[in-house]
Amino acid sequence: MSIYYIPGASAASFKVAVLNSKGGCGKSMIASNLACWYGIAGFDTAIIDFDPQGSALRWLAQRRSRTPTIHGVNGGHRQKTVTRSWQMRLPRETERVVIDTPAGVRGFELTDLIGQCDVIVIPVLPSDADIHAGASFIADLLLDARIRSAGTRVVVVANRVKANTRIYASLQRFLDRLEFPFVAQFSDIQTYIQAAQQGLGICEMRPDALVRREVAQWRQLLASLEGDIAPMDEPRSPAAFG
Repeated sequence: MSIYYIPGASAASFKVAVLNSKGGCGKSMIASNLACWYGIAGFDTAIIDFDPQGSALRWLAQRRSRTPTIHGVNGGHRQKTVTRSWQMRLPRETERVVIDTPAGVRGFELTDLIGQCDVIVIPVLPSDADIHAGASFIADLLLDARIRSAGTRVVVVANRVKANTRIYASLQRFLDRLEFPFVAQFSDIQTYIQAAQQGLGICEMRPDALVRREVAQWRQLLASLEGDIAPMDEPRSPAAFG
C-alpha cells in the first residue's frame, strides 16, 4: 500500500491536497481552514494529516464539540495494532477530503500522491529561500509527464504576505510567471494564530476589517477549486466572542 494512501469515501468525495516540498510554508493552516470552510458549507468533511508534526490534528482536537464536525485521520504515524486500511478509513458519507502533507515529498511518492487527488494547492511564502524552493518544486511538477497526465489541477496561493514590501514584489513577479494559476494571497496576521489555538477557521473569527479581507481571499480560493460554495455573507463569530 502507498505511504500516502488516500481512501475513497464515496463516489462524490473530492480530494484537495496542500503540498509543497519545503516545510514551514503554512500547509497546516491552509488545510485546516479549507476543512473548516467545507464543513460550514455543508459538506461532510475529513482532514488527513500526513505530517508527522500533526499540526492539523492538534487544530482539530481544539474544536472539541464545535460544529461543523470534521473527521480526522492520522496518516503520519502507523498504528501497529490495526491495518493501514483500517487506520485510514473514512466515514462513508464523506464528501470532501483535505490532505495536509509533510515536507520533502518528491519523486514517485509525489506522483502517487498527486494521482489520488483532484486539486493540489501550493502555498508559497514571500522570502528569497521560499521563492527559490517554490520555483524548484513547481518546475518538478511542470516537467513530470506522469503528474501532468494524471489530470490533477494545481493552484498556487501566497501565504503570510506583508503587502508593499520589496520581497512581496519579488513574490508577485514570480507568481505572475507561473503556468499554474495564482488564485489568492493570505496575510501575515495574528488572527490565524488565534483561530488555530481555538480550533477555529478564519471564517469563524470576529468579522472585523482584517478578517473580512482574508475571507474574500478564501472565497477566491474556494471558487477556483470548485465554484462559489461560500455559504455566508459574513463570517460567523464563535460563542467565545459573544
